[in-house]
Amino acid sequence: MRTQVGIVGAGPAGLFLAHLLARQGIETVVLEARSRAHVESRVRAGVLEAGTIDTLNNLGLGERMMREGMVDDGLDIRFKGRTIHLDLPGLTGRSVRIYGQQEVVKDLIAARLASGHPLVFEANVDRLDGLDSGRPRIHYSHDGVAKVLDCDLIAGCDGFHGISRAAVPEGLIETYTRSYDFAWLGVLAKAPPIADMTYSHHDRGFALCSRRSMSVSRLYLQVPATDTPETWSDARFWDELHTRMFDAGRTEIQEGEIFQRDVARLRSYIAHPMQYGNLFLAGDAVHIVPPAGAKGLNMAVADVRVLARAMASFFAGGSRTGLDRYSADCIDRVWKTIRYSVSLTDLLHRFDHYTPFQRGMQMAELDLIAGSEAARKLIAEQYVNLSTVAD
Repeated sequence: MRTQVGIVGAGPAGLFLAHLLARQGIETVVLEARSRAHVESRVRAGVLEAGTIDTLNNLGLGERMMREGMVDDGLDIRFKGRTIHLDLPGLTGRSVRIYGQQEVVKDLIAARLASGHPLVFEANVDRLDGLDSGRPRIHYSHDGVAKVLDCDLIAGCDGFHGISRAAVPEGLIETYTRSYDFAWLGVLAKAPPIADMTYSHHDRGFALCSRRSMSVSRLYLQVPATDTPETWSDARFWDELHTRMFDAGRTEIQEGEIFQRDVARLRSYIAHPMQYGNLFLAGDAVHIVPPAGAKGLNMAVADVRVLARAMASFFAGGSRTGLDRYSADCIDRVWKTIRYSVSLTDLLHRFDHYTPFQRGMQMAELDLIAGSEAARKLIAEQYVNLSTVAD
């Protein structure tokens, strides 16, 4: 087969890019190693900031999101039994929308298949070659048959463990990493959520109350990195959540059936440059963000907005200016987004190695935010629309 842009990976980055390019009349083939059912069932964060909402609506694919997603106008931060309330519209003029990443992916896949443009599931990419030539190729197998996809450009949107970044010759990409010695235990529970997205800093560790609908709560606890979902019984989870959310009377947080649980280990990761020859990387292939701040999906969408414009300019008139500047046009935003999520992580979590002085500094920072509208506005601005920085 031959196409203008070969896209490796049918996660948010690859699917959004395919739709953005299709709108410009650019041919693409999307190859995904997993099955459709697997891709559509991967539960991820679901806080969509303004830039992502606008992108989905501008593509004409936001109808279900606008109908079923929940507008979230507030963000609360608790500490020492106090609550800092961030009125997002009042501070920024914008809100976020709660709509699960897997629901976004379902909408993008359905629209792609309805369009008739190629989207191949269970296509195992073996290698990429010719990346520094004018005719890069994707070698893959599908239904037991080895195939080759000839492209003008390749977009590597296949995540941290994908083959795309590994195809770049060693030494040409520099990586920056920070790992954490704790994880997030996340559960989905059949229980009405509390009023606002709520982070909590407690001496026993971080907690978060979020939502997936008015009848399903998404709840998190900071746990040791060695813990597994089986480490935590339902009773132990609810007891700890009430404690860390300062719900001493157990009257605010409603308990319900826990029907899904997982453990996510935290890290920060940046790979730069985000390109090599005619290979361009986006999303988790080049950056991983701690989940505080809910930026992962939004970062991926911001990447491919930049990349789609550069590719459209190339195919329209042959200019490589945008392609050559792709990494440079993204990197400041990537660092700023990572900085925001890391700063929230550092502020809200318990670090066992912290001295009393360092824990005191966390409390002082939270006290400052509680008493300063300017500080609350700065956090709110980054929460609702950071992905559009330098876009």
